[in-house]
Parts: sequence; C-alpha cells; structure tokens
Amino acid sequence: MKKKQNRIAEMSKTKLRWRTRRKTSPAMKEVCLEAMRKPEWREVAKILSSSTRKQTSLNLFQIDAETKDGDTAVIIGKVLSKGELTKKIRICALSISESAREKLGKTKSEFLNLFEEIKKNPKAEGIKLLK
Repeated sequence: MKKKQNRIAEMSKTKLRWRTRRKTSPAMKEVCLEAMRKPEWREVAKILSSSTRKQTSLNLFQIDAETKDGDTAVIIGKVLSKGELTKKIRICALSISESAREKLGKTKSEFLNLFEEIKKNPKAEGIKLLK
C-alpha cells in the first residue's frame, strides 16, 4: 500500500495532463488544469484527474467535526446537507446541495467553487483538505 501511495505522490505533470484529457466535463478539465499549474494544489489535481470514485461527498456534520472556527475547508467532491454547521468557515468544493447552501447561510459561512479558490489562493495558504 505504501508503495502505491509513493507512486501517486511522484506522479509527473505529463501523466496528470494525460489523465485530465480523459475527463468529459469541461468544468472539471478547467479545474484540473488550473490545480496542476500550481505546485501547492498538485495533490488536488491528482485526485481530480483520477476516477470520480476518489472524490468524496461530505455531510455538514462531518465538516463541522473536522474544522475549527475560521478554517478554509477544501472538499474534492460535493457538500451534502445532513447535520448542522456550528462554526463560521469557508467551504471550497466542486458542488453543494441546495439545502446545504441554505444551512451555510444560517451560520454566515461562505461557499466558493474550487476553481475560484485556486485562482484566489494560488499558494494554498490556510486550507484544510478534507477527504
């Protein structure tokens, strides 16, 4: 298992580009390519360019348990609405359910698309990657 993890960590840009070309969604390709250009976001690019089974769907109660007030949580997948959010945080993900977006409004939390976050924060400062 450790050998496989090392191979993923050492993946070349060429292999990432090849895997990104196989994506059918233009929005997904755009996010992958933008993440690949920034070395700090390369781990996100690896997950995005792989199978969609590697992407996670997290509920609000799971996000609430793993973050602190003021954190920026990056979820490579979708945010779902089960549970409540008790902290004011920034959530960056590929997508969010409508009811989860409403619950974010109650705590004055912010949601950003992953592409927007990569553009705003190219050095990936202060992010917490949730898997």
